[in-house]
Amino acid sequence: MEMSAERPITEIFGSNVFNESAMQKRLPEEVFHQLCRAKNEGKRLSPEVADVVANAMKEWAIEKGATHFTHWFQPMTGITAEKHDSFISPADDGGIIMDFSGKELIQGEPDASSFPSGGLRATFEARGYTAWDPTSYAFLKDNVLCIPTAFCSYGGEALDMKTPLLRSMEAINRQGLRIMKLFGQKDVKAIRTTVGAEQEYFLIDRSVYDKRKDLIYTGRTLFGALPPKGQELSDHYFGTLKPRVAAFMKDLDEEMWKLGIMAKTEHNEAAPGQHELACIYTTANIAADNNQLLMEIMQKVARRYDMVCLLHEKPFEGVNGSGKHNNWSICTDEGENLLEPGDTPYDNARFLLFLCAVIQAVDDYQDVLRLSVSSESNDCRTCGMNEAPPAIISMFIGGELEEILNAIERDETYGGADHEEFKVGVHVLPKFPKDSTDRNRTSPMAFTGNKFEFRMPGSLQSISEPNIAMNTAVAESLRQYADVLEQAEDFEDALHQLLKRVIAAHKRIIFNGNNYGPEWEKEAARRGLPNLKSLPDCAPAYGKTKNILLFTRHGVYTEAEMRARYEIKLSTYSKLMTVEALTMLNMARREILPAASRFSGDLASQANAKRALSSEIDCSYELSFVTEISSLIAQTRTNSDLLGKAVKDAKEIEGSYEKARFFRDVVFERMGALRFSADKLERLVDRAYWPFPVYGEILFSVK
Repeated sequence: MEMSAERPITEIFGSNVFNESAMQKRLPEEVFHQLCRAKNEGKRLSPEVADVVANAMKEWAIEKGATHFTHWFQPMTGITAEKHDSFISPADDGGIIMDFSGKELIQGEPDASSFPSGGLRATFEARGYTAWDPTSYAFLKDNVLCIPTAFCSYGGEALDMKTPLLRSMEAINRQGLRIMKLFGQKDVKAIRTTVGAEQEYFLIDRSVYDKRKDLIYTGRTLFGALPPKGQELSDHYFGTLKPRVAAFMKDLDEEMWKLGIMAKTEHNEAAPGQHELACIYTTANIAADNNQLLMEIMQKVARRYDMVCLLHEKPFEGVNGSGKHNNWSICTDEGENLLEPGDTPYDNARFLLFLCAVIQAVDDYQDVLRLSVSSESNDCRTCGMNEAPPAIISMFIGGELEEILNAIERDETYGGADHEEFKVGVHVLPKFPKDSTDRNRTSPMAFTGNKFEFRMPGSLQSISEPNIAMNTAVAESLRQYADVLEQAEDFEDALHQLLKRVIAAHKRIIFNGNNYGPEWEKEAARRGLPNLKSLPDCAPAYGKTKNILLFTRHGVYTEAEMRARYEIKLSTYSKLMTVEALTMLNMARREILPAASRFSGDLASQANAKRALSSEIDCSYELSFVTEISSLIAQTRTNSDLLGKAVKDAKEIEGSYEKARFFRDVVFERMGALRFSADKLERLVDRAYWPFPVYGEILFSVK
């Protein structure tokens, strides 16, 4: 683009963000320091300071062409929300002035009645509030000043993703500081979780998208037979970018950089038309904001290139779906990574304690972590082919760390592992030290050197929920450890005994093998690890006493907020499946069946025409196809009727859990039966008759 040719990346980066650099230039020194304290230490801003910040923010935005501002928030719809207000206010002379007060910066009041609340709000109770989050910078988007905010009800209940994420970050900060003091590091002021999200997605040509009702209504294909070529040759993975894709990625990078989002790594993924973008680590709260912006902007940029960006976890049956790997770690305010093993992890007691805290958290709250990534769309991926971690939660830590933990448990001396040189068999290539362990791409929770990669989140979902679960669960482990160690007379001995107990109690969650193998399910069952394959299997975790106690003890959710999220999850699941089922019925009855009927009718007419010429002409092709297609037409019609009845029956079910379970056990099965017979028809019906683009045309549509 011309912009990058005229301006270097260092000038582009953060140019649309009211960041610390912009604040320093525009705010009085004392106001700037107060704002920094509010951000770093959670201090409240006075109304006077808020007014000064608001005015500077307004002037900065207007200089860049903004006329409106909005409180940008993340309700429980999975996407962001905005209500735009202009800066104009009436002047005494009948004209206008551009005004923006501290009160408008700090608090807004959007209508809360139409957002999901899970029973926290009645429909007629419309009042809701947005509250400025000073830890996340304001930014410009489409000439609108966007102010990241939390969203809560009139009664103070959280109605969004951001509020509980911020609460969970405070929880792990409190407990982490207790641990740091025990190790003599009283100068550490804050413990933060950092996240780097890898975003997978598909790009397809807009012309094929516009002809598929299932893609338009649901984000995924509900019908479709596999083409002769898919991903089996692995030729798309890390392959050369097609020109239109490369131009899209270049444009997307610049849009992200202007918003201060460190878009770093991009490449072709495994499936045709699939790609990935990864961002550099930042604090969990800002990472969640950035990922929401990324998903929005990548769809917008794709349209500029006459493409559509698909974020559904399983847009195409039979090829890889899309995930969102959540790379999670714990750091001090000085940037020290507490999950960095160092050269001798066996001697690094603090690292081992934080490692054990994560291991215990994942084992104790497997159901919460599984629930945090479960949805109607992501269940299609985690229970699909060998493309994503299975529904069983386990952890990969590598051979060396597992040996260290085993040595601690048995009170044995660990001899250490020499880091051998990696030999590639080509003398001209440089030698480099071999990592102590390989990577395990099949593990749901893999330790990758100084962080844990949670591979189960879906490409469509907000990363807030899995990070809320992870932060809170680890905070609970740290709380238990601090309670024990703060009372110890001999700290080193107490620490050693604590590590031994934790390792013995929770080593069942560690599995360094192949999570895709069928033998793992049997082994996991032997270990007592649950296999929660769908949202209806996971949702009851919200009501378990241990989980309610976890979130209420740390102030992340109230019990009412947990029950509300239970209702929202199940209700959304049933609504999405209703849309999918109705879309299937529409496509089958109004497109697929008429097309197949026309084709079989024309074949029959051709057979009759041949017979009219001579009874000796061979019509076996036409007759066999007419017979087979007619049978499939009848089968598809029957399957569509059965699906229609199931959808009708689902409407009569009252309870949210019972309804979701019915959709999973009955409606989903009948959707599969309808798809099976319709896809068989697709393989037989002449392409000229088929009413919409097929897989081969969609997956390879971007040239």
